[in-house]
Amino acid sequence: MVRFFRSCNLASRVFDRQVLSPRPGSAVNTIRQFYENLVPSYTIYDIDCPDYSFRKFTDDGKYLVAFSRNHQDLIVYHPIWLTYSCNEECNSHDLPPKAKKFDSFFKQLYLIPLASSNEYICKDFFLYMECHQFGLFATSTAQSNDSTATEGAIHGVPSIEKITFYLVRLEDGVILDEKAFCNDFINLAHSIGAYLYEDLLCIVSLRYQTIHILQVRDSGNLVEVRRIGAFCREDDELFLHSHVQTGSAGSFLPGIKQRLLSYIFRKTWNEVQDQTLRVQHLKKKFYFHFQDYVDLIIWKVQFLDRHHLFIKFGSVDGGVSRSTDQNLAFFAVYNMETTDIISLYQNSSEELYSLFEQFYDHFHANPQDSSHGKFVSSHSNDVHALDQLNIIKNKASSASQFVKKMMASLPYTCQSQSPSPYFDLSLFRYDEKLISAVDRHRHCTENPIKFISVRTPNVVKFKIKPGSDSGASDSRAKRISSFLFHPFFPLALSIQQTYMQPTVVNIHFRR
Repeated sequence: MVRFFRSCNLASRVFDRQVLSPRPGSAVNTIRQFYENLVPSYTIYDIDCPDYSFRKFTDDGKYLVAFSRNHQDLIVYHPIWLTYSCNEECNSHDLPPKAKKFDSFFKQLYLIPLASSNEYICKDFFLYMECHQFGLFATSTAQSNDSTATEGAIHGVPSIEKITFYLVRLEDGVILDEKAFCNDFINLAHSIGAYLYEDLLCIVSLRYQTIHILQVRDSGNLVEVRRIGAFCREDDELFLHSHVQTGSAGSFLPGIKQRLLSYIFRKTWNEVQDQTLRVQHLKKKFYFHFQDYVDLIIWKVQFLDRHHLFIKFGSVDGGVSRSTDQNLAFFAVYNMETTDIISLYQNSSEELYSLFEQFYDHFHANPQDSSHGKFVSSHSNDVHALDQLNIIKNKASSASQFVKKMMASLPYTCQSQSPSPYFDLSLFRYDEKLISAVDRHRHCTENPIKFISVRTPNVVKFKIKPGSDSGASDSRAKRISSFLFHPFFPLALSIQQTYMQPTVVNIHFRR
């Protein structure tokens, strides 16, 4: 980032903003430099707050989403700024007791029941449509690993009796529509099984290997507009049943699998021009691995734009496990209009890694991202992030394993990064093992997490410390923490959870 301001002094920067003009297209990045002066430097430890599971701020900063501890109710707050008065100089006094309560910072808008008695809200699942202020939530019954064999279901994939997606208008808590999937398996953890792009929603059924494309209408209705899996075109099923004898249709491979095999065959065929050598090449590269290709299943899907999907294929075991770094996987770009796979890469592909390194922002671009969400740091838009990636790359013992590790993050998980300017790597440096823009739980540390200025490398701008102020805790107990940063206010929540102990919530803000 080119430095626009001549001084680190806040008053001087305000003056510069009035008399100088930033370069065209750089206004937001210029304004974000003010956050070097406006930091959450004050902490209220173990604040008096409701015993809820806090999920995240919406990317426009209007709402804080939370769930009840029994995973039945949805609670939505509106952030408000702390205000109080005192008779003398305020900075010389501690905050009054009333100011140290959660409701001094957040106003509860409503609490609504979302799950039935045998269903539970998935606390890791939440997607937000900023243009309409719609929130998408998911509930499910308990997972069963002893699922009975069902026609079309993949063996080895567990089953969930009922999964329900709810579209909620966050302004007033009205449930606008819902979509249920029965005896299916959709990966709800961290919203992995769904992807939102403009008004299109993609939901991946792992159990039945079907990609459901839904449109979110302005009225708040969820309308299924396309289904990709056993059939790719709308009339495929009608055509098949009208040309195939009854009872033999089940012997056909799913449509998406046929597209995959056709692409691999044509690609292998075109690699060798000599007819004699071509047959041997096909035997070695295609037919020898034919069953391995047939056994591939869809793991994860994302939109690249309104017409193209980025699909990850892999083994059944890798599709339901948490760690997929070492599993063989393939990435396909699928055109929904032509129903063709137009490119295919293995997860060790240097070509795909090169695209990942240079054009990472294209993997998670969304035209309806907020003005804050469009400025999330990555190695394709920030030289500091690229330097960090190159350091990791140079330390890797194996280039192939490094590429596989990087490719494990693809397809991109929708809305998984905080747009907070305090994670902007052109402004601040911090230990990404302890905290980062990625929405994940972290292991707690005894020491505060330091945010150091990039402009003046030896200056600690502020610190974030989860847990109690005293720091006294049982070191043997497993402690995890999560961090919720407001997208533009100097405001953050740190939440520490310790086994068999109450949750500790701290609020960090600019006083």
